[in-house]
Amino acid sequence: MKQHIFLSSPHMSEEGYEQEYIKEAFDTNWIAPLGKNVTEFEKEMAAKLGVEKAVALSAGTAAIHMALKAIGVSQGDIVFCQSLTFSATANPIVYEKATPVFIDSDEGTWNMDPKALELAFEKYEKQGQRPKAVLVVHLYGICAHIDEIVEICQRYQVPLIEDAAESLGTIYHGRYTGTFGDYGIISFNGNKIITSSGGGMLLVNTEDAEEKARKVLYWATQAREPARWYQHTEIGYNYRMSNIVAGIGRGQLKVLDRRVKKKRYIYEYYRKHLGDLPEIHFMPMMENTRSNCWLTSVQLDADCKVKPLDIMQALEDDDVESRPIWKPMHLQPVFADCDFVSTVEGLHIVDEETGADNSISGQIFERGVCMPSDSKMTDDDLERVCAVVRKLWK
Repeated sequence: MKQHIFLSSPHMSEEGYEQEYIKEAFDTNWIAPLGKNVTEFEKEMAAKLGVEKAVALSAGTAAIHMALKAIGVSQGDIVFCQSLTFSATANPIVYEKATPVFIDSDEGTWNMDPKALELAFEKYEKQGQRPKAVLVVHLYGICAHIDEIVEICQRYQVPLIEDAAESLGTIYHGRYTGTFGDYGIISFNGNKIITSSGGGMLLVNTEDAEEKARKVLYWATQAREPARWYQHTEIGYNYRMSNIVAGIGRGQLKVLDRRVKKKRYIYEYYRKHLGDLPEIHFMPMMENTRSNCWLTSVQLDADCKVKPLDIMQALEDDDVESRPIWKPMHLQPVFADCDFVSTVEGLHIVDEETGADNSISGQIFERGVCMPSDSKMTDDDLERVCAVVRKLWK
C-alpha cells in the first residue's frame, strides 16, 4: 500500500528542540499566554531577521490586522492589496471597514506588479484619494520586486506592509523578506515552512518601533488599561500567542535553515526531472535572491493539452496531495465590488466555471499547480510524483 504524500505538513526537529521548550513551560507552569517562550521567541525572531521588534500573535492574519490598526486604517480608507494571494491577506482590511483595491501581478515574480501599483496611485490621485497602506505578498516564497515597490510607497509617503507569511527564510539582495516594509507578517500555520501549530509574528520596522510594538501588545491583550480594575477605553482583541505555542516555534526556528535547504532541494529535483516536459514552466526566481521554495509551483502554457486539473487528479489517484494556485481576490465573489488595477487592457473572463480572467494573476491561477513540497519527502517520494506527472505527457 502506497504511503500518502502531503502537500506540506508539520515537520518537528529531529533533535526534539520543541519538546524541551514545552517541557520547561509545563515544569514552570507557564501554560497560558505570555511567559519566557513568548518573550524569547520574539527576541530570537527579531535577531534572526534583523528587525527592531517582533510581536508573537495568535495568527498571521492577526498580525496583518494589527499592522493595519497601527497604521491607522479605518472606515472610508482604501488599501492597495495584491490580488494573487490567500484571503487572509485581504480580510483584515475589511475588519477595519476599509476598502481593498486589488493590484495585478507581473509574470516575472507572480507578485504585485510595480507598474500596476503606479497606475493605481495615479488613478486614485486623480480622484483626490491616496491609499492608507500598501499590502504586498511574497507568494509561495517568491520575492516581489520589493525595491521598486518600496520606492513607489516612499515617493507617495504611504506605509508598506509585507505579507511574508509564506516566505520566512527567503532572502532578497542580502535581506530577509518581511524586513523591507514598515511592517512584516510571518505565519506559523501548520503547513508553513516552520510551524508552531498555529500562530504568527508581526515584525515592526518603523522608527518608533518600540512605541508601535507596545500599542500592538495593548490591542492584542484586549486593550486592557493599566488600572487595578478591568478598564477599557478601546476595543481590544485576544491575539497573543500562548507560551506553549511559542515553545514549539522556538524549537522550529532552530531548524529553519535546514527546512529552507530541503524545500530548495525539492524545487531543484522537480526542475531536473520535469523541466524537459514541453509547455511546463516553474515559478520564477530572480537573480540575487534565495527563495525558501515553500511550495514548488508550476504553470502550463495556455494551449497545453494537459491541464492543471489533470495533474491534480492524477496525483490524487496516487494518494498524493497538490493544490491549485490561489484564486485571485479580485475574482472572489466576496470582493466582487472592489476595484482591480492591471496593466492588461481589455480584461474579460476566460473561464466561466472557475471565473478566471485574462489578467496576469488570473492566468497564473487558471494554469498553475502547487506540487507536493513536504520537507519530509524522500527521493523515492519525489520520483513517484514525477512518474505520475510524466505519464500525462505520454
